[in-house]
Amino acid sequence: MANKPLNTDLLDRAIIFAVKAHAGTERRGKGYPYIVHPLEAVEIVSTMTADQELLAAAALHDTVEDTDVTVEQIREEFGPRVAALVADESDEMPEGVSEEESWHSRKQAAIDRLSRSSHDAKMVALGDKLSNMRAIARDYSIKGDELWNIFHVKDRKDHEWHYRGLADALRELDGTFAFQEFEKLINQVFA
Repeated sequence: MANKPLNTDLLDRAIIFAVKAHAGTERRGKGYPYIVHPLEAVEIVSTMTADQELLAAAALHDTVEDTDVTVEQIREEFGPRVAALVADESDEMPEGVSEEESWHSRKQAAIDRLSRSSHDAKMVALGDKLSNMRAIARDYSIKGDELWNIFHVKDRKDHEWHYRGLADALRELDGTFAFQEFEKLINQVFA
């Protein structure tokens, strides 16, 4: 008896949508297309679940925050659950305040929001945050403390505070390989 094929229609559409939304953009300071990051987030989330809506949300997680795409567009294309997961993962920029000035308050709000988030939203967030932490660990091993200069906030201690706060907010996932890798990389970079 053959296994039923996995229906990836939703994920396939989400990846195509994300590729188009992020077209022509580069991952900050990396020299490669931005879409590599959301695809890595999908891969990480797939180690925790085969839920196509969670995988689609991982593919789309930066579209609202970093492109002209709206939550309403995500809802129309992918449904209310995917839209809610993407919205939960999106920072809101305050009007008239620079990214540097709003960094701490935005990151604290994100940590607080994540602490209260559903298990599903935490899996999507962990896909994003572990992908980010992998890039930081890789770049830190090459550049050392020069790495922090590519960010809006340049103090290593601020980044440590942020990532340790994220780890605390995501701790209910500590039985997963993804969380264990996330915490290991945090301890490696911020030893």
